[in-house]
Amino acid sequence: MSEMKLLFSYGTLQDTPVQIETFGRELEGCKDYLLGYYLQMVAIDNEEVVRISGKTHHPIAILGNKTSEIKGMVFEITAEELAHSDQYEVDAYQRVLGKMQSGIEAWVYVSASDNTSTDKA
Repeated sequence: MSEMKLLFSYGTLQDTPVQIETFGRELEGCKDYLLGYYLQMVAIDNEEVVRISGKTHHPIAILGNKTSEIKGMVFEITAEELAHSDQYEVDAYQRVLGKMQSGIEAWVYVSASDNTSTDKA
């Protein structure tokens, strides 16, 4: 069995149709908060991502301060599913390990223009 990964979503990866298209299944998760970020909207110019999400603008996490936080869901997914989510996200996003209010760390897609770690595992 594949090693499981934690993925935090604050946007379209929470939508059942996007999950089914991206992962081939509906995900179950737990509510949590990403610490140190706030949300803005970004225009999506990738036609396939717009088709899947049904939206031309998606929320994007921007590095904030220590009081900033974003509400979302933490999902447990396989490494293969994490690779599928990398393919879904457009170049405006980068995947980083984020700290959650619950104390765990989870992968999260944030603004690629922020100067944060881009290590992927």
